[in-house]
Amino acid sequence: MSTTELAVARQGRERHYRLGVMGGTFDPIHHGHLVAASEVAAKFSLDEVVFVPTGVPWQKTHRNVTQAEDRYLMTVIATASNPRFSVSRVDIDRPGNTYTVDTLRDLRAERGDDVDLFFITGADAVRQILTWRGAEQLFDLAHFVGVTRPGVPMTEDDLAHLPSDKVTLLEVPALAISSTDCRTRVQRAEPIWYLVPDGIVQYIVKRGLYPHPETGVPVDNI
Repeated sequence: MSTTELAVARQGRERHYRLGVMGGTFDPIHHGHLVAASEVAAKFSLDEVVFVPTGVPWQKTHRNVTQAEDRYLMTVIATASNPRFSVSRVDIDRPGNTYTVDTLRDLRAERGDDVDLFFITGADAVRQILTWRGAEQLFDLAHFVGVTRPGVPMTEDDLAHLPSDKVTLLEVPALAISSTDCRTRVQRAEPIWYLVPDGIVQYIVKRGLYPHPETGVPVDNI
């Protein structure tokens, strides 16, 4: 959304503009991410959800992560049809490891103080938030929405160590889909149609992403 459009959207509003922030590696982005963003947008009356692909994910050094530009472009393709969704480069353009506190600071500086930020992430990640860099500032920057996955039990009691007015749990059934499973299926030449948007399937094949781990040969049809 352009600066002009943002200004127009704010006109006549008594409340602050409500911006959802969905950070993630998006390797690849899938329908679970999109449904989660849509559900949170409806639940919290968000005006926009900005997807922020991670630049250098410090917590995923145990595996090779797809190049940031590929992950960014897949996110753009996946979100293009929803006028409420946008994609930001703040994390992939920032040198060094990506930390949520930097993401939120940059978006706050970019969007202004009259915007309420809602950071969307997995509930299991929210439970560990006090171990994140700059944890003491996070709750001043945003409200955190932890989306839960089917089969992964979690209640408000699991988050009792966090400020209750700054954290909300929301169950999203479609999160049964995972990026890890999508990558594995591609490596095995198994279909990922309907797990990810059609354009993402085509992009993966065109770019030769997620080749077989032993042969290094990318699939040409999934």
